[in-house]
Amino acid sequence: MPRPVVFDLFHTLVHGADDERDRVVGEMALLVGVAPAALVAAYHATWRDRLVRWSAEETVRTLAGRLGGAPTDEQVTLAAAHRRDLARRVLNRVPTGTLEVLDALRQRGHRLALISNATSETAEAWAAGPLARRFDVAVFSCAVGLAKPDPAIYRTAAERLGVAPAECVYVGDGADGELAGAAVVGMTVLRTTEHQDTDPGWAGPVITALRDLPARLAEPTYFPGTAE
Repeated sequence: MPRPVVFDLFHTLVHGADDERDRVVGEMALLVGVAPAALVAAYHATWRDRLVRWSAEETVRTLAGRLGGAPTDEQVTLAAAHRRDLARRVLNRVPTGTLEVLDALRQRGHRLALISNATSETAEAWAAGPLARRFDVAVFSCAVGLAKPDPAIYRTAAERLGVAPAECVYVGDGADGELAGAAVVGMTVLRTTEHQDTDPGWAGPVITALRDLPARLAEPTYFPGTAE
């Protein structure tokens, strides 16, 4: 029986667009009347709160206020909308080859889940993007109030799939300690370096391109019980 495959999102299925994110936050700063560099720094410093607590509007209002700004509701709405536009762009830039791999896995009987440390605008944009219809389960940190590598977020995905964590294969680049977190709950872990070599110290198996995943899953040496 093909095992369920649990994927990370950024730098695994899509490029993280880190430079573009900083540019967009700088443009948001101009909309709310604070210094661009200061708002970018504030975004980086509050990543945990943004992943598990704040909406796009709360983020803008809170951080602008900390920087001495007093944006109007209209300014906050405009800045948050600018961030949502970015989320939609990123989620619509899925490489064709990635979609083909996901389709191939589904055709072979693998159920697919996503676990993403993501802010609210990504979760909001998910349903309209090309990835959503290819996944059985999507767990976003902002929706469940948990972030990788907390073991509970992996267990949540497995529960929604209706399986034990040990039945799952986890695929990710390694950001936020995600690979170790997946291993702790018993998932079989596979690191991908296609978009970014995030966790080079990870000692487990590695693929350099997602197109190699179907063949790797069929190797009983690494993934016993996944061969068709």
